[in-house]
Amino acid sequence: MKCRNFLELAYETLKAVKAPLTAKQIWDKSQALGLEFESNGKTPWDSISSALYVDMRDNIYTKFKIINSRPKSFYINDTPVDKTSEKKSERELEAFDKGSDNFKEKDLHPLLAYFLNASQHFGCVAKTIDEKVSHKGKKGENEWLHPDMVGVHFSFHDYDKQTLELINALNVNEYSLFSFELKKSVTFANLRQYYFQAVSNSSWANEGYLVALEYETDADFTEEMHRLANSFGIGFIKLNAENVEQSEILIQAEYKEELDWDTINRLVKNNADFKQLMKSVVEDIQAKRIHASEYDMIFSEEDMRKYVEQKKIRVRSD
Repeated sequence: MKCRNFLELAYETLKAVKAPLTAKQIWDKSQALGLEFESNGKTPWDSISSALYVDMRDNIYTKFKIINSRPKSFYINDTPVDKTSEKKSERELEAFDKGSDNFKEKDLHPLLAYFLNASQHFGCVAKTIDEKVSHKGKKGENEWLHPDMVGVHFSFHDYDKQTLELINALNVNEYSLFSFELKKSVTFANLRQYYFQAVSNSSWANEGYLVALEYETDADFTEEMHRLANSFGIGFIKLNAENVEQSEILIQAEYKEELDWDTINRLVKNNADFKQLMKSVVEDIQAKRIHASEYDMIFSEEDMRKYVEQKKIRVRSD
């Protein structure tokens, strides 16, 4: 059967399964049922989720409703649930949750390092900043001070010798610094907390980003994220565990010409990882070459795939 849109695809899938499903499960089940809908997007389940949210919000005659809140499961209004199928679906969700909760936020660092190196926008190397190696201060003194990762782009990779000499003569920076706060999941409930954490520990850089493997896709979340970005300049990156190189900058960060040297100095004094990173940046600029051993390792495509499978890194769909 060929469906006209995501709403029809969701309706036919839920009607056939007779059990609440997440957006990702709706897509997977629709393919198993042979339902057809041409989607050019890399994550059609995100489009399904957005279509369902908008329909439930704006259509008083909507055919859909939300059954569970974590993870969000959708079902058809005024339709009895097949208890056997419902219990089976719940077991599948529980098994999926357990698997997805096994990995830690720090396990996402190699994915981000891989994406940053491959990205045309960043084209940079990155280093993890471990807050555990920081000096202990008064309670709350260093809270939200340390970024999770810092990326460095060196311009000597982009230009030939004559252009670099002109850059030096004009006293233009030969580098750009990027700062990142990583999270497994960002929801409307924790968005402001996570966003302002990123504002606090990443606004010192030329660009700062909040990074997440999964996030809510409803209109209210998207509107709030854009509002915060417009006000404070921190961007948003979605990691793609299935195809890491296809991770996306969903909201571009505001580029700051001037670095916050007071915060950089505070980080240098407080954290050995950050101090070593700044030392490496200076040495690499002077040598006009990158000493890869000073930064996080960049996996090969095959090693990246094996790493994601080993850590069981996957999205728990909403």
